Amino acid sequence: MIPEVLKQKIWSREKAAAHAAELRSQGKCIVFTNGVFDILHAGHVSYLADSAALGDFLVLGLNSDDSVRRLGKSPARPLQSENSRALVIAALQSIGAVVIFDEDTPAQLISEIQPQVLVKGADYRVEQIAGADFVLAHGGEVRTIPLLQGYSTTSIEQKILREHKS
Repeated sequence: MIPEVLKQKIWSREKAAAHAAELRSQGKCIVFTNGVFDILHAGHVSYLADSAALGDFLVLGLNSDDSVRRLGKSPARPLQSENSRALVIAALQSIGAVVIFDEDTPAQLISEIQPQVLVKGADYRVEQIAGADFVLAHGGEVRTIPLLQGYSTTSIEQKILREHKS
């Protein structure tokens, strides 16, 4: 059975937008990031903790299974379903809410939530970050966070495949 405390952190986009508006009215800072988070690893945990530290409430936009397939990652991806990935991410203390999105980018979700801080890994340039234009146009900031070296879902997937072939 899935603990209720985890299910309570997986929100509809409408709930996330309403809660973000309420927090903003209280002077709180909303932080937003997004990704697939297929095999949760130390790099993810570090990145999400650093992201959460930039404000009062971290909303994570999680790619749906269909949107992951359209990203053109490995044909096996996603390795876990969107519901499984959402539950694992929701278990992290740094996460305020998880919102699954089905679009190719989170730009629409970002415009609905209206975070003051948008975060991606330092492997992105600001001009590459979906939703950056919206956040900047509304007086927010876009930050990139250095990635913890030696951790990537793709490299973990490749290692598993290599070991399996042996």
